[in-house]
Amino acid sequence: MEKSESTKIDVEETNKERKGKAPLLGTAAPVVAAAATTKLAKGGAKRGIAIFDLILRIAAFASAIGAAVAMATTEETLPFFTQFFQFEASYDDLPTFTFFVVAMAFVVAYLVLSVAFSIVCIVRPHAVVPRLLLIIFDTVFIALATGAAASAAAIVYLAHNGNEDANWLAICQQFGDFCERASAAVVASFITVVILIIMVVLSASALRRH
Repeated sequence: MEKSESTKIDVEETNKERKGKAPLLGTAAPVVAAAATTKLAKGGAKRGIAIFDLILRIAAFASAIGAAVAMATTEETLPFFTQFFQFEASYDDLPTFTFFVVAMAFVVAYLVLSVAFSIVCIVRPHAVVPRLLLIIFDTVFIALATGAAASAAAIVYLAHNGNEDANWLAICQQFGDFCERASAAVVASFITVVILIIMVVLSASALRRH
């Protein structure tokens, strides 16, 4: 009798333990579902950032190639000339403008190549390596584009205003078209710099969501 009673007590205790564990097993499914929902939400946000990044890269490409072409075609010949020489101004007369054209050409080439990485980020929004590479190279080309834009802006300022202390004359009164195209190229280059900065911020924001 004692053995049967102890066996009955053990069975009742085992049933109580199972009943006590059941709610814990029941809560696992909602936790997993919540985690999956959060992951999908993050993936959707990252994919949206990647799509916006691709749009910005296309815009940066357009402004950069516009700046390079505008500067590379900047030249003007005055209608009057003497017996010995003709009054002419061209971008390649100034090393700063030549550097500007080369630098913006490199920026254009990089933006074309970076589109592939941007598409990878759209297809695989949780990928870390492509975004990290984009941040690194975007930062490098921000420095290059900023240097080219700033140096060209200094020359354009001198062309418009001159410098009496250095005896540099303002040439924009004579070479108006030359200065207009050079100024437009500088403005387009600064637009490219701003877009590149926004792209770096977006990529950093996407990485923080991991």
